[in-house]
Amino acid sequence: MAQKAIREYDGKAIFARHWNEYFDGFHYGFKSVLVTSGDELRAKAKEHGFEWLNQEPLVAKPDMLFGKRGKNDLVLFRINKPGDVTLEDAAKWIDEKQSHEVTLLSGQHGHLTHFIVEPFTPHTQEQEYYISATTVGEDDVLYMSAEGGMEVEEGWDEKVNEVHIPISMPDSDMEKMVRSHVPADIPAENKEAFISFAIQFFRFYRDMNFAYLEINPIVMLEGGNMAILDLVARLDDTAGFMMRDAWGDIEFPTPFGMEDQSPEEAAIAEADSKSGASLKLTVLNPMGRIWTMVAGGGASVVYADTIADMAGVEDLANYGEYSGGPTTGETRFYAETIFDLMTRYEDPRGKVLIIGGAIANFTDVAKTFTGIIQAFEVYAEKLKAHKTKIYVRRGGPNYEKGLKDIKEAADRLGLDIEVYGPETHVTDIVRMALEK
Repeated sequence: MAQKAIREYDGKAIFARHWNEYFDGFHYGFKSVLVTSGDELRAKAKEHGFEWLNQEPLVAKPDMLFGKRGKNDLVLFRINKPGDVTLEDAAKWIDEKQSHEVTLLSGQHGHLTHFIVEPFTPHTQEQEYYISATTVGEDDVLYMSAEGGMEVEEGWDEKVNEVHIPISMPDSDMEKMVRSHVPADIPAENKEAFISFAIQFFRFYRDMNFAYLEINPIVMLEGGNMAILDLVARLDDTAGFMMRDAWGDIEFPTPFGMEDQSPEEAAIAEADSKSGASLKLTVLNPMGRIWTMVAGGGASVVYADTIADMAGVEDLANYGEYSGGPTTGETRFYAETIFDLMTRYEDPRGKVLIIGGAIANFTDVAKTFTGIIQAFEVYAEKLKAHKTKIYVRRGGPNYEKGLKDIKEAADRLGLDIEVYGPETHVTDIVRMALEK
């Protein structure tokens, strides 16, 4: 399962969009804005539907895929006099936090660019609970605790109950499992409500194709009102092509402290989000000599490690994969992106292109190689100008035809290529390339 983190704001927006469909007997009053500056927050408060920004006490915090914001002193609220945090207070605080680089307790550092602003929710510690779900091996796992908040990680084994739920388990059995594992220290008057919410939470997590979903804390107020104070979520991005309407306009931001994606990386990520296959690309060194186009996530790690060990990290230009049965068109787009990147900068030693992979289970090798051949036809002259040597090793369904086709096409186009099948060790083409 491929996982991509989303902002807290987007996670809460997905809850709000589907709340009435999943959470019978509970109410969630979604009031939240995502802004990039104090001025944007001030402007938002003038829009219809956001009058609450001027009327209610507020909480502001960064929304940039890192946790422990309270411990990093990056949450603006005043518990004794919450009404003191006005719109103007929040706007000035956001501008102040943006004005300088921030270093977290984890050592990550960078500039804060996105903030979530919401109403302050008065409540007691006893009203806070913890709930999350994720996938572990072949099972989904639901975690529940009667204690929510920043300290839930302290004494996790004693505080948190785990429920392992096989993916194929019927709903009726799942409900029994949740009921039998609900924390014993949940007050009796709230136990049935919590069980009902936990069951519905798990269905929501599963149906919305979350890879990880955590609310800490979820606050249970009177009358079935629920407040989601903090949320962490990751989506299974391989399901993006079928979940676009359910998720809405979701952004997959670069985590705090990391450089933003290049246009090429972003384009591949966009193609990946629309495909049932897996398309990944990270440019490590745009001037690097050795470029890879590897089929399979595990194989991509093996090839990257082998190249780094034999040639040094500085010569490895990229890391990524195309796998899971991509179409000919998807493979062509991926290959053209790689070829465009690798022919931008000259290297007197020439360039090396490794088209590798293990033995595919179901990917039609000939079909994907057709996409690579089509990209060869577009970039052949540039590849030759950069003295590119191409090494291919692949196995799997229809691999004999794929290898034959790519060799004939490369010879026809005048490209320097060597082609090997599964009789050759999976990474032996790396040794061959570097020796020559």
